[in-house]
Order: sequence, then C-alpha cells, then structure tokens
Amino acid sequence: MIDGIWWLVILTAVIVGLWFFAKSRAPNNLHDTKSKDKKKPINDALQKTAEMIKQYFPDYRVTRKGSHLLVTRQNIKIAMITIDPKLAASQRRLGDIPVINYQRVPSRAQLDANLQDAE
Repeated sequence: MIDGIWWLVILTAVIVGLWFFAKSRAPNNLHDTKSKDKKKPINDALQKTAEMIKQYFPDYRVTRKGSHLLVTRQNIKIAMITIDPKLAASQRRLGDIPVINYQRVPSRAQLDANLQDAE
C-alpha cells in the first residue's frame, strides 16, 4: 500500500512541476496581447487610399475588407487594392477582378491609370 501512495505523490509532483513550467512560459497578460492585434490605426495607408478614392473618384464606391479595399462601380466589382510593402508593386487577377498591390499610398495619377485599366 505504501508503494501505491508514493507513485501517486511522485505523479502529482511531476504534474504540478509541469504546470508551473508551462505557467512561467506563458505570456503575462494574454488578454492584452489579443486586444493589441485587433486594434489597427484607422489612419493607415488603406484608409488614406480609400479617402483619396472617395474624394477624387466619386463614381466609385470603396469597401474595406480586412487587409484590402474592394472598389465597385454601379454594383460591379472593378478592382481589389492591397498595400503591402513586402510584395512588389504589381497587378494580378483573382478570377475576373484585378488585384492591384501598392507598397505605399498611391498617387492620384497611379489610381486613375490603374482604375481605368481595371475597367
């Protein structure tokens, strides 16, 4: 009977030791790290591009979808705009819709040329 109790004590000590080890490796404030990821600055490059399209191209409608902008005209999808400094500034297609990638906020002339090409 003593042998069974010692195995139970050793097993409990190992479990408690592993729990303390896992607790020390975890981030201190898990809730704060999640909330920082959700909060994006509202005045980022995509927001500036959306404001520029609304200001200079009133016949286009812009909808922000996470990390890209969806540009429509008369309920027809015209283009998708992304801003990613890690990718090359380029244009590709996703189905019938062109996906335009910029590395920073585009100029009015760039937007005009790319939106005309997209139509």
